[in-house]
Amino acid sequence: MSKIDELIAELCPDGVGYKKISEVIVSLKTGLNPRQNFKLNEDDADCYYITGKDVYADKINISERTDRITKEAVAIINRRACLHDDILLFVSTGTGTVGRMTVVDEYTGNWNVSETMYIITVKEKLIFTKYLFYALYSSEAKKQYEPKISKGSVPHLKVVDLLQVKVPVPPLEVQREIVRVLDNFTFLSAELSAELQARKKQYEYYREELLDFQEKVIRKKLGQTCEMKAGKAIQSILIYEKELPEAHIKCYGGNGLRGFVSEASHHGCYPIIGRQGALCGNINYAEGDFYATEHAVVVKSRGEYSQRFLYHMLTHMNLNQYKSAGAQPGLSVKNLEEIMAPVPDMEIQDKIVEVLDNFEKICNDLNIGLPAEIEARQKQYEYYRDLLLTFAEKGDSILQTDRQTDRQTDRQTDRQRG
Repeated sequence: MSKIDELIAELCPDGVGYKKISEVIVSLKTGLNPRQNFKLNEDDADCYYITGKDVYADKINISERTDRITKEAVAIINRRACLHDDILLFVSTGTGTVGRMTVVDEYTGNWNVSETMYIITVKEKLIFTKYLFYALYSSEAKKQYEPKISKGSVPHLKVVDLLQVKVPVPPLEVQREIVRVLDNFTFLSAELSAELQARKKQYEYYREELLDFQEKVIRKKLGQTCEMKAGKAIQSILIYEKELPEAHIKCYGGNGLRGFVSEASHHGCYPIIGRQGALCGNINYAEGDFYATEHAVVVKSRGEYSQRFLYHMLTHMNLNQYKSAGAQPGLSVKNLEEIMAPVPDMEIQDKIVEVLDNFEKICNDLNIGLPAEIEARQKQYEYYRDLLLTFAEKGDSILQTDRQTDRQTDRQTDRQRG
């Protein structure tokens, strides 16, 4: 019997009470809109203003790009500041990340947040912040609030709908042990992710070194060595976000992979340049059947490049630097054709492709190496998170028995694997 099972048997043998979020928190506040309340990046601004761009991998990441606000503004809105051990929950965003969360694990006294987040402060005598964090990420909680997220260009989750979500609230000793187990999972995943990031930096370093020919090889305009054509327009209603049996062909647009469609516009192996939007200049490599929209440029060598070398070279060239200024950045085919690029011997191209393809597989292939291990760890974490956060309500002994059986089966499986 695991320590969690022992604690459950001792402290809550008859089941666990389920409570609404409104019953386990002290407060739920929204952040402020800077356009209405204060200005960002003033000369004397030394107080951080956290937005969606500052939160990834469930962590707040302060950087030189993080917005700041003035001390005077902080004095006005400090009642909205997030504190140590608060939960920040994204509830309104145009990037599809409603429900993403982080826990404030350090505090300088000078953090405030945007209106796209809720600041949640828990009742410490009833529930641990980190436990509620994991509980809100569980499949059972998501079933309750995800259907309530409004659809449209800016998805939104209302306060009233979040407050109605029910989560199991076992004794604090049980919560503490569950948090310890899940923290171990996330720590191991973070270590693997850090190793993967190091590999990616190594890959980028070697790519820069291998493709920095300086004056050693002849250079020609891309229009001389490549055929570059924009794709075909397609109605957005025909593009599906997820791959389906009837729509399994990748569709590339101005910002990269846009979704999946039922019919292809091209067949073969081609580098594709996104030419419209903030991420214009991004490079993808399509193989087999694919669709390229009018905001993507399909590139074909006229014979002096291998297609795969062309992909690596275009990635190295950072084409985003050539985008037009204005509200809608873009890259025209005409301007792309004027860019000068090195043309090394085909033998050198093949050797470079071999090295860079091996690095890319190690960094990005979900079937091998670190990406595969991270994927497996993530699935394992999600499975155990849902299992550990599934309790019988008081009086429901059948569910409790099923849960204990599942745990015993998992321990036997783990021993056989080990």
